[in-house]
Amino acid sequence: MDAEKETHPPIIDQLRDYAETRIKLAKYQAIEGGTSIAASLIADVVTVVAMVLAFIFASFTLAFYLGSVFGADWIGFGCVAIVYLIIALFIKYNKQAIEKPIVNAFIQKIFKS
Repeated sequence: MDAEKETHPPIIDQLRDYAETRIKLAKYQAIEGGTSIAASLIADVVTVVAMVLAFIFASFTLAFYLGSVFGADWIGFGCVAIVYLIIALFIKYNKQAIEKPIVNAFIQKIFKS
């Protein structure tokens, strides 16, 4: 009987240590996954902001160039506005075909970690 009592506490201690280790591992994995997603999100936001700024300045450059070609700035800006209207209409009528790859890319990014 005494031998049985002596063998149980070390096993219970080992199981307790194992459970604590597994809990710590799960926490560290969750932290690693969260920080990985956050870092990826921050990098993507910075990239998108830089691309939007480049797009805006390129739009102004094109508008002023077309304005100098046609002799009036308002014509250059009007041409750029028409190009954007055509792009917007194209996106509106092809919304389903454009949305699906974007959704799939987000899902892959989330489950990548």
